[in-house]
Amino acid sequence: MDTIKAGVIGAGFVGPLHVEALRRLGGVEVLGLADEDEDLARRKAEALWIPRHYGNWRDLVNDPDIQVVHVCTPNYLHFEINQAVIEAGKPIVSEKPLATTSEGSRELLHRIEKAEIPNEVCFTYRMYPVIQQMQAMVGRGEIGQPWIVWGAYLQDWLFAQTDYNWRMDPETSGPSRATADIGSHWCEIAQFVTGQRIASVSAQFGVVHPTRMKPRLTLEAFANVGQDIAECDEVPITTEDYAAVLVKFSGGAIGTFSVSQVSAGRKNHILLEVNGSRCSLAWNHEDAERLWIGNRDGPSHSILRDPALFHPSAREFCHYPAGHPEGYVSGFRNLFQAFYACLRSGRRWGQDKPNFPTFWEGHRSMLILDAIIRSARENRWVEVDYSSLPPA
Repeated sequence: MDTIKAGVIGAGFVGPLHVEALRRLGGVEVLGLADEDEDLARRKAEALWIPRHYGNWRDLVNDPDIQVVHVCTPNYLHFEINQAVIEAGKPIVSEKPLATTSEGSRELLHRIEKAEIPNEVCFTYRMYPVIQQMQAMVGRGEIGQPWIVWGAYLQDWLFAQTDYNWRMDPETSGPSRATADIGSHWCEIAQFVTGQRIASVSAQFGVVHPTRMKPRLTLEAFANVGQDIAECDEVPITTEDYAAVLVKFSGGAIGTFSVSQVSAGRKNHILLEVNGSRCSLAWNHEDAERLWIGNRDGPSHSILRDPALFHPSAREFCHYPAGHPEGYVSGFRNLFQAFYACLRSGRRWGQDKPNFPTFWEGHRSMLILDAIIRSARENRWVEVDYSSLPPA
């Protein structure tokens, strides 16, 4: 069986993470790494033992030896790069968002489906074993009818006024920050677990720091600024630090979620709870191996990730025995494993719905974000307009 050769565009926080996860698959070689900062691309390629580096992402896309392209750049580059990869006819694994606007994500979805090019978007948390188990339990009716879906995605890496990242700038990130960056992940797993679409939303945005100190040196995500104020410029902030969103789902469930990047002590806290007519399920990413099952007329209890206890559809996402924790990179490993298995299967793309998130989910996410932004601006309930989303 031939080795598939992959190229990664983006040498910041996420790009090397893709490299690490790909190397856990077997049968995939990371042949090249590109970044607009060629010195950074060279240094990261050397550190990660990647044979080729590029200071221009187009050189990687056009390299005939690169068979699959992973897009891990700042948001504003996603549309242009994804479009170029589609034109090159190569399979794509793209970080979200696909574009900074739903018009862009709609165009990409239309083009890639027309060309029948395999594609994946990195909604990684869906691929965690406990999330897969929750989805299986809800789908089999084990919790009854989902009544309430609620939770949060909280971080503190942008807590201080001196914390800064390119995500602060609407020109590079888009019109929303916290909701687009992390709230989109909560929306994805909530819909995956329940099997219901988000139908309408009512949102409120908040900004803690109207201005922030932007360092004159570029920093990777989650890096502490550590800069003297003299080495920074004070800039206005228009994207939200936190959001609160009420949600109505297509199947009748209602819920709420909070998003924050300024919650002290919360590092990557994702909470999803589904309250059903028989029992409840809950998962917390900072205790990602544990599934809580809540009962009214019997003891509530927790189970750890255990292939022996999970449904077959979730068991395939477990790689180690119970008690041997699987971590953050394992979610990416599951994401990529499903995609590359699809490539190797020889199936015609679009023949059936794959078991991983694609550009379809990427465009759906942008439509939900549109409704949330509009709701926050107009202070009212807004229905999500799915008219541009093809049938699943």
